[in-house]
Amino acid sequence: MTTSIAGGSSNLHYRLSFCQAKGCGQTSRISSLTFNGCLRDDISWSDGLSKLLKFQRHKFSRSTIIKTWKPLGTRKVSVSSCLRESTVKYFDFAVIGSGVAGLRYALEVAKYGTVAIITKAEPHESNTNYAQGGVSAVLSPSDSVESHMQDTMVAGAYLCDEETVRVVCTEGPDRIRELIAMGAMFDHGEDGNLHLAREGGHSHHRIVHAADMTGREIERALLEAVVNDPNISVFEHHFAIDLLTSQDGPDMVCHGVDTLNTETQQVVRFISKVTLLASGGAGHIYPSTTNPQVATGDGMAMAHRAQAVISNMEFVQFHPTALADEGLPIKPIIARENAFLITEAVRGDGGILYNLDWERFMPLYDERAELAPRDVVARSIDDQLKKRCEKYVLLDISHKPREKILSHFPNIAAECLHYGLDITRQPIPVVPAAHYMCGGVRAGLQGETNVQGLYVAGEVACTGLHGANRLASNSLLEALVFARRAVQPSIDHMKSSSLDLSASNWWARPVVPHSLGSNVMDDVLRKTREVRKELQAIMWKYVGIVRSTTRLETAEVEINELEAQWEKCLFEKGWEQTMVGLEACEMRNLFCCAKLVVSSALARHESRGLHYTIDFPHLEESKRLPTVILPSLVNNNTWSSRQLHKQVIF
Repeated sequence: MTTSIAGGSSNLHYRLSFCQAKGCGQTSRISSLTFNGCLRDDISWSDGLSKLLKFQRHKFSRSTIIKTWKPLGTRKVSVSSCLRESTVKYFDFAVIGSGVAGLRYALEVAKYGTVAIITKAEPHESNTNYAQGGVSAVLSPSDSVESHMQDTMVAGAYLCDEETVRVVCTEGPDRIRELIAMGAMFDHGEDGNLHLAREGGHSHHRIVHAADMTGREIERALLEAVVNDPNISVFEHHFAIDLLTSQDGPDMVCHGVDTLNTETQQVVRFISKVTLLASGGAGHIYPSTTNPQVATGDGMAMAHRAQAVISNMEFVQFHPTALADEGLPIKPIIARENAFLITEAVRGDGGILYNLDWERFMPLYDERAELAPRDVVARSIDDQLKKRCEKYVLLDISHKPREKILSHFPNIAAECLHYGLDITRQPIPVVPAAHYMCGGVRAGLQGETNVQGLYVAGEVACTGLHGANRLASNSLLEALVFARRAVQPSIDHMKSSSLDLSASNWWARPVVPHSLGSNVMDDVLRKTREVRKELQAIMWKYVGIVRSTTRLETAEVEINELEAQWEKCLFEKGWEQTMVGLEACEMRNLFCCAKLVVSSALARHESRGLHYTIDFPHLEESKRLPTVILPSLVNNNTWSSRQLHKQVIF
């Protein structure tokens, strides 16, 4: 089910009562919710999970893990020869995702046990690697935690949890210093101090950056540390299929994850005492996104199927300024897999937005003009494009000194020049693109979820920091802070647990569909790719920057019909419920996430932050509540809403 939670200005409180869910995101809408049938009042966002869901450690019989390691480079799988041939692997900690959250967490917990980092592609292929702008933190004497908090709350349309915001803004500076100590190299000014940029929504210069490739630099430093840690094994090209869960009385427990090695087409099962989900977002539910190809909502969908609580999925951030290829002097020969981001910092450095008649338009929409938060700028551009029947607008930074432009934005300058555009002389054609999911798996202040042994950090999580809209450069900050905060409870859980070698037999094994033959598989892949584009088109047409109830209801119907047609096609060709393939499993996750977004959007009867609907165009104080989707307990009637295996019940 989907519901809103009654809340105050500083803590989000809620009442609890029992209701059944209809499936993956197809939800009834009521005013209260339950966990484990226990009615409770006045539980804040930050401590609600830990108060409600007391972790009863599920005991395994003890066994010994033997693992050797030798460095093989950041792109190699670092596992011992005795494990290499095995399709079952045992670790103290399993980390799903190799972005900043997963890597930072792994480096800390590796001091206490063995760690498997499971990554879908190359270790560096993550949203972190594509983050241009930087990391926000209070590092200037003229700045303050209170100011950073206020900017975050304003950008989040006051849906943020104040306690979470305070924790992140307070602990952020120390997380930056830790990165520097690990070798991350950020830009410095002429005075020798860190160069702090300013971006939209920020009242101070507080963005630590490495030119316009900050995420890449952070990823480099963390990966270098990971490859030199003998307790960490990196499994690249391992696609996470489903979490391994059991029902222990009223509690759901996570024991690891099933994966598909996409190079060998072998299913590999990871049994772990603790699992961290740090798998990023779901940008590819839309046709144009700044996210890499791996961002298909796998973590959110897996967690939902594992009965984790999901929150605020209606708040999809569209970055206002992705490079519009149609406006380039030389068009790309091959369509991009993901849109090229033009960082917020370009506007922060004085970039001005114009329509194609060279009319500056942002002051017409907001007194902050180009420095307004992203949701405001994206809606303003969308309005200009629709009114003028144009396909892009112009972002001009050419009035600034050439040397400054090239030193601050070398990556953007090089990319544009490759297509015949000199940003020191010409404006940049830009258009909004799906960028960041503010919602996700609901997490407490230590990254804990309602599933025992499962923690979340990064974009896959909904911590309460971003509220209805993320403030620029707060994403890497949140990932760093929550990755660090999840460490101690993870260690505690690990120490109170043990591994059982027989645990791998508790769940049926997913099957790679070799038996279907190449012709059938070609048909399945062709159909799946067509369906993926159709789903993306539906989401952009009906669930984009500006929404309406009619559009959302149309999307709900069309997505359900499309999913039913796709599944019917698969199963008629001999596909079975337990079969797995990369593109088919990505498709089920995209369907799951799309339905979660639509259901959440239909539940919000106001316009707040990133969710703007013409039927409810104003803020409603009484509706300043997070949207919550409870575990789907019954009627899991589609492939995307069911785990491939049956849950174990103790």
